Amino acid sequence: MLFHTMVGSNDIQRSKRFYNAVLGTIGASEATINMAGSGHTRLFYRNPTGTNFIVTEPINDEPATVANGSTVAFSCSSPDQVQQFHDIAIANGGTSVEDLPGPRESAMGTIHLAYMRDPDGNKLCAIYIPA
Repeated sequence: MLFHTMVGSNDIQRSKRFYNAVLGTIGASEATINMAGSGHTRLFYRNPTGTNFIVTEPINDEPATVANGSTVAFSCSSPDQVQQFHDIAIANGGTSVEDLPGPRESAMGTIHLAYMRDPDGNKLCAIYIPA
């Protein structure tokens, strides 16, 4: 359903270091750097399934801000990968939020989650849902 999700950054090089490390835990290659027609830098993380995650300098030249109530969730292949995603995020300038990483009961049964914020404050989730 989704083609891409985009978040803003106030320090694109910091975001590149953060997301290259964090998204590498789930098999994403390093960002492709794109210069928008406006001259603003964007980082593209492409997934073979056709979805994209993009980090951008805001093209209106205003500071990047976080969306209250928004979370970008990344699929993981195991509970261990959820923990690794979280730990690498924290080691690269992210902040752990909510409960510690681990299992949660849900309508889908037991799932594994970790919530964190990137260095710009965007809320991220690493999630594993058993088949």
